Amino acid sequence: MLKRKSVFENRYNKFIHELKEEIISGKIKPGEFILPENTLSKVYELSRVSIRKALAELVEEGLIEKIPGKGNRVTIPNDTQKQTITLGWFSNSYEIEIIRKIIKRFEQLNPFTKVNLQILPNSQYIYNLTQSLKHDNGPDVFIVSDYHFRELMESNSLDMLDPFLPEHVDIEKDSYKQVFDMFTYNQTVPVTPFVFSPVMICYNRRMFEEAGISKNFKMENWDDLLELSTRTTKGLQSDSIIKEYGFCFSSSTNRWPVFLLQNKGLFMAEDRSKSVMNRKENIEALNYCGDLMYKHQVSPIFSHGSNELAENLFMREGAAMILTTYYFMNEFRDHKIKWDVLPPPQNETAGTLLLGGALGISANSKIKEAAQALVSFMVSTEAQTLLKQNGCTIPMLRIVAEDNNLLQPGVHPEQYNAFKEVMGTSKTIRDLGLTIEEFELIEREMQFFWANMEKTEDTCKRIEELLNLKQATYNV
Repeated sequence: MLKRKSVFENRYNKFIHELKEEIISGKIKPGEFILPENTLSKVYELSRVSIRKALAELVEEGLIEKIPGKGNRVTIPNDTQKQTITLGWFSNSYEIEIIRKIIKRFEQLNPFTKVNLQILPNSQYIYNLTQSLKHDNGPDVFIVSDYHFRELMESNSLDMLDPFLPEHVDIEKDSYKQVFDMFTYNQTVPVTPFVFSPVMICYNRRMFEEAGISKNFKMENWDDLLELSTRTTKGLQSDSIIKEYGFCFSSSTNRWPVFLLQNKGLFMAEDRSKSVMNRKENIEALNYCGDLMYKHQVSPIFSHGSNELAENLFMREGAAMILTTYYFMNEFRDHKIKWDVLPPPQNETAGTLLLGGALGISANSKIKEAAQALVSFMVSTEAQTLLKQNGCTIPMLRIVAEDNNLLQPGVHPEQYNAFKEVMGTSKTIRDLGLTIEEFELIEREMQFFWANMEKTEDTCKRIEELLNLKQATYNV
């Protein structure tokens, strides 16, 4: 028969556990004294004898040392006393080297904790992550993009997360509501937003200057985008080769829907009861995209959905403008090209896509207090400042994201703060009302249109019918 724990044992164990956690999590630093024995006795309702006995256990473990006449002081830990947090990150992240800097600083502030950065392949990231978590050998903390979060949500895997939001973060005051909306489920935020980026226009300043475009140029609408693209496209050579394009269109699903948003386009009806892919606003937007490539020939013909095709062309000065994110702008650090950033143009309305990354804690982690301490630090002013100073990615904390004193030549574009102009009109992929499976369907079916093998109306009509068939299966 199991022995029932007494009230005394519960209080005694609670005291040891909480004091250990405060030391290991770094709330009490090495060299600092813990509360006096008589104060601890009152707080935990234990006798002075019991308090001394518990403290003696921590002395034996090497966590504290007794200083005669002064009290009990936290010791400097050795390697055997340190606990290890595993932090999972996907392999194609542009922030990995900055994350190493943040980890180093966290370990300095929390000497009882070591952070092991585990790089996971980006291919099937969520599948590999969930498999590891199911078998209890996954990371304690891990990064998830808004796309990854939707994968977890749609596969009913959010129970793998231990919901956590640091107490010091006030969503309305300290960040941006849209960033948190990306990671909200049933009116809760199971993860802690960390970084974000709207889709923006990057342009090559040298190519603009050579085309005689004024430094004070404006790109307010689609006509402006076409005009600037035409002026910066260097025409056909004698061997029918275009030397430089004015724009490079991307058929990636987190790029081209920007044009739909700017034309008040929708994939699904607002109540999500049916697809409205064949509406005229969508057809107009897609015709504009296709015309950039085939009619006006200001963009190369890229039917593949990879972002990097367009962005690598931009880095090689083969295109004067691209749609991209602040994440990819990290590739431009100290690069030879002269570049800057500006909001995408608008047509019927302003609009762009918003992407983000957040930090999750495993529900199976054995060291949740330490994991929470790491997440809290990564969204602290100090860590977010490290992120901003060393890269273009936008930190979640508004006070850091908008601090011009942190901008570094060679790292940040001159118009870095252009993101502020689009936050009020940006939409997340989730706002488009499609599941991941439906997005994949659209991506497949759009290939005929991108290859100029099908009329816009035919593509939109077919996709609408396929989406409605899926809706019908959902309702069965």
